[in-house]
Amino acid sequence: MRYLHTMIRVADLDTALDFYCTKLGLVETNRMESAAGRFTLVYLAAPGDKLRAVTDAAPLVELTYNWDPEVYSGGRNFGHLAFGVENIYETCAKLLAAGIVINRPPRDGHMAFIRSPDGISIELLQEGEALAKAEPWSSMANTGTW
Repeated sequence: MRYLHTMIRVADLDTALDFYCTKLGLVETNRMESAAGRFTLVYLAAPGDKLRAVTDAAPLVELTYNWDPEVYSGGRNFGHLAFGVENIYETCAKLLAAGIVINRPPRDGHMAFIRSPDGISIELLQEGEALAKAEPWSSMANTGTW
């Protein structure tokens, strides 16, 4: 058994792609549109997994956009997405500068949480050992839920 992808229904494809690609840094690997089914599927990979996504199916995020309007709620029902990052502080600073709320700051130098525009909880984990505690992160309070 191997992990293939996590599917997330999104209310606005452009807003979702801005979040996942422009701000978070994922890359689109494939797109499929079904006029008969009235939906678009967009597959995303972490930048370090882009080649593997094409050659041996690295884990992907599948954004499902249904063309007919629907209301989605309870984004935390399935849990969360998790991504390993090279530097948790740099990643969170970049996201914060892009207007993304850091719901659970990386106070421990290891873990942070953010949420997508559709309310999906996303965990960011420092690859390797935790970084030394540093400000402003170590004294930053939680914001909202994750």
